[in-house]
Amino acid sequence: MATGYVSEAAIRRLPAYYRQLRELEKAGVETISSKELGERLHQTPSQIRQDINTFGGIGRQGCGYQVKELKERIGEELGLNAEHRMVILGAGSIGTAVARYPTFQREGFRTLALFDSAPSKVGTAVDGIPVLDIADLETFLGEHPADIAVLALPAGAAQEALRRLEESGVNAVWNFAPADLQYESSRMEVVNVHLSDSLQVLTYKMAHR
Repeated sequence: MATGYVSEAAIRRLPAYYRQLRELEKAGVETISSKELGERLHQTPSQIRQDINTFGGIGRQGCGYQVKELKERIGEELGLNAEHRMVILGAGSIGTAVARYPTFQREGFRTLALFDSAPSKVGTAVDGIPVLDIADLETFLGEHPADIAVLALPAGAAQEALRRLEESGVNAVWNFAPADLQYESSRMEVVNVHLSDSLQVLTYKMAHR
């Protein structure tokens, strides 16, 4: 595990490292240097080495990194060596897209159920995953504990849903609602995904090329 403080910026780079290493392993590549990995990720070799050194000495000078070993180590740091059970609140376009995304299942993220309040959706299924009445959320979580909740609700409903999740013992939330949610618990981890933000970063770069 990490040997010291890991910055938020470094944490955000780890999934890209993992993705590249997974592809390299599939291609039969056994070793890679910090320079080669940096070229793939548009990072400097020193940045690659600094990030990797935060969780222990891996690799030898002049020999590079063992792809399989480094991928497994980063996967461990990302918590991918254990199954994570998810529930999705909101069975609209975003919620169903998350439920159907095949990579999540392969990487150990198992969706137990979706929840919605629309009568037309409750009682249906998304690729075999049941859509349940959101009024039954607490009962379901009491019987089927989940590690992660995906919030794919309108902004007005998301804050109350967060409170219900916290009271039910779910302290990791992936929030797609167009709102920055408020919470006080030190146990709660919320990652906000604002789809328009990355698009606006792209248009900024287009405008300032």
